[in-house]
Amino acid sequence: MRLPLIAVALLTLAACAPTAPPPGPSAQAGDSVEACTARGGQIETVGRRGLPTCVVPFADAGKACTDGSQCQGGCVLEGNLEPSDAPVTGQCKRSNVQFGCYAKVVGGKATSAICVD
Repeated sequence: MRLPLIAVALLTLAACAPTAPPPGPSAQAGDSVEACTARGGQIETVGRRGLPTCVVPFADAGKACTDGSQCQGGCVLEGNLEPSDAPVTGQCKRSNVQFGCYAKVVGGKATSAICVD
C-alpha cells in the first residue's frame, strides 16, 4: 500500500523540478540571432535562470517621463521604491527586458513595485 503512495509523491516532485533553458539562441519563439540583430538587438542571458533572450534597446532609453505613453517601452522608477502619493518622474525603459525591480509610472505617480526574476 505504501509503494503506490511513494511513487505518486516522487512523480509529483519530479514534475516540479526546474528544467533546462530551451534550445536555440533565443528564448523568444522563432527569434534567431539574425532576426534579433535585424530588430536592432543582441542575444544576452537574462534573468535568474540565465535564459538567452533577444534584448532590444529602446531609442528613448533614460529619457525623463511621467507616464508610459511618453516612452517606447514604458516609464519606470527604479531605486527607492517606497510607496508614496508624491508626484514622481521616472525614466523610459532601457530595453525590452522585463527582469528587475521597478515601479511603473502612470500619470506622474508610481504604481506598486514589482521584482521579476
